[in-house]
Amino acid sequence: MSLIADIIAQDPVAMKQLRAARTLGLPDWCIAAGFVRNRVWDHFHGIVPPRAPADIDVIYYDAGDLSKETEQAHEAALDCLLPSLPWQVRNQARMHIWKNLPQHRDTADSMIYWLESVTGIGVRLEADDSLTVIAPLGTDDLLNLRCRPTPFGRTKRHEYDERIASKRWRELWPKVVFLD
Repeated sequence: MSLIADIIAQDPVAMKQLRAARTLGLPDWCIAAGFVRNRVWDHFHGIVPPRAPADIDVIYYDAGDLSKETEQAHEAALDCLLPSLPWQVRNQARMHIWKNLPQHRDTADSMIYWLESVTGIGVRLEADDSLTVIAPLGTDDLLNLRCRPTPFGRTKRHEYDERIASKRWRELWPKVVFLD
């Protein structure tokens, strides 16, 4: 098991959230972004238990249903299972629209258009309870406490810089090195 999967597997809160998301039966799904990044960085900073992320990003890919209402129905189902959590369910088959990009091919393809290298990483709980890590841009930056803009993020550098500052990552995780 990869180190990321091991960190997540040892977190009973994360596993409970992954089990809830798995019940939706979504195609090509994972929980990504802060769900993974924050837990890994908290682990390396000795923060136990890990801090709760601001939201729980459940992403999936279904080109046959691009409706916002379906995403909302999935969020409502998750809220019934684990109430009062900040669930955000997003179909990556429609995320290209507001970014003015070509349609993504799958969930992993959509993640290369996120701003930071350490955010485009997700985990999926498989039917056999194993964890699959989805990391189209790799995991080296996350595991080595580095953060940099993705190639797409370099084209949106102002947004990248604003995001890092507004989320206070430098303060929350002082061991992380921010690269250009």
